[in-house]
Amino acid sequence: SKDDEIEEGDLPEHKRSPPPIDFSKIDASKPEELLKMSKKGRTLMVFATMSGNPTEKETEEITSLWQGSLFNANFDVQRFVVGSNRAIFMLRDGSFAWEIKDFLIAQDRCEDVTVEGQVYPRKTVKKDAKGNEQNETKKKGEKKAANRANKSKQEL
Repeated sequence: SKDDEIEEGDLPEHKRSPPPIDFSKIDASKPEELLKMSKKGRTLMVFATMSGNPTEKETEEITSLWQGSLFNANFDVQRFVVGSNRAIFMLRDGSFAWEIKDFLIAQDRCEDVTVEGQVYPRKTVKKDAKGNEQNETKKKGEKKAANRANKSKQEL
């Protein structure tokens, strides 16, 4: 048939067969590895939400800087501002989406990033994750203690 004569690379993306996944190279404890492999060579969109109620012009300027930084790191991304505080970064090779997400959530004005329906909030503390978690656990513990104190007062 006619379809067989078209080169694989010339087909629209949705008709191309996905690249074979080498399961021996995938660390089963890291599900993102599997996602990365499955998105290799596929167009993927990464959504970024800006913090601090920016204007569309501010979002345009800030995301342009991010795009420049990504470009300098050899990530070819297209950027589309979609509203006053959202932008889409479109990648030709979706396997890089998670590296781009890691860059974006480290930026001060980034509220969160969405990749494949999964929302990643901005990293608030630049220190190691352990220190960050301890601070948050401590706060929760203090709240519980305060609640307990209030309860005992009410019971009196």
